[in-house]
Amino acid sequence: MSVNKIGVCLIGSGRAGMIHAVNFAKNVPGAYLAAIVDPIEDVAKASCREVGIDTYYLDYTQALEDKSVDAVVIVTPTKFHEEIAVAAANAGKHILCEKPMAMNVAECQNMIDAAERNNVNMQIGFMRRFDAGFIQAKEIVDSGAIGEVVMVRSNTRGPSVPRPWMYDIRKSNGPLAEVSSHDIDALRWFSGSEFKTIYAIGGNYRCPDAKADYPDFYDNVIVAASFENGMQGMIDGAQGVGYAYDSRVEILGVKGCVFIGRLTDNAVVTCTTENSSGVYPLVGSWTKLFKDAYLSEDVAFINSIQTGAPPKATGHDGLMAVKAVNAGNISIMEKRIVTLDDM
Repeated sequence: MSVNKIGVCLIGSGRAGMIHAVNFAKNVPGAYLAAIVDPIEDVAKASCREVGIDTYYLDYTQALEDKSVDAVVIVTPTKFHEEIAVAAANAGKHILCEKPMAMNVAECQNMIDAAERNNVNMQIGFMRRFDAGFIQAKEIVDSGAIGEVVMVRSNTRGPSVPRPWMYDIRKSNGPLAEVSSHDIDALRWFSGSEFKTIYAIGGNYRCPDAKADYPDFYDNVIVAASFENGMQGMIDGAQGVGYAYDSRVEILGVKGCVFIGRLTDNAVVTCTTENSSGVYPLVGSWTKLFKDAYLSEDVAFINSIQTGAPPKATGHDGLMAVKAVNAGNISIMEKRIVTLDDM
């Protein structure tokens, strides 16, 4: 392998992890996949076979000692992000950390400080910032075509029910973190401002198995927010909706509105005598909808390492999203408006 290429190690080989693995193994110029880390050996071996490499580790600390590894991609449960990121930074490895960045603001700040102290790049996995539709919408907003932005509304509704470990809000930070982090980042990005206040309500409508042991768990959430620059925001998030992967954004200005997202998987519509209204194939998974965005995100990560340019999604962006998640969860549990400056 060329010494000029950046060796990347994937830490965590679940669905999102393997999207990154395939990208770095085959599709990202200037980089190659050096190793995979997964604590389950059979999973690690299978992941390596899938992308055509041989090197795997069961413990991420072993990967950090590998001199061929220049950067890591962290795709583990959120509660491990801070520990791994700080260790990677101390080992001089650049970091791409999937969202949510960490469990709380203090953990995020520790990650930022470690990256700055060790002069390594840290990018947060807000891949929607790299999606062609989101980029075009941002350009339209910045051009002034819809005038001053008044309100940003974003929804993410996932078709599948959450995994059982997510039921404990204190360990997972709940759907606001696992599902709505991208919506939170979209509101910050398009409003150009920070959250001022958040009021959130949640309810468990689709996960009866969680109700006895985890009464605080919610699979549906609505957020109303104000921003420091006077703009307004709304988020609706859901898990287990079944019908499709539903990701849409509206950016309302004083002179117009920008709409992002669709439910249809492609432009083909089927009409039959039995169904005169037509059959529209729906988007089934985020893995397909944002496939190109993940690749662009990974390419940008390597480019930022090579050029020294700041990443498009920074540690500060990750921290502010986590702060909003924490505020939303407090709002749900205490049934009150939360002012972020008071946290």
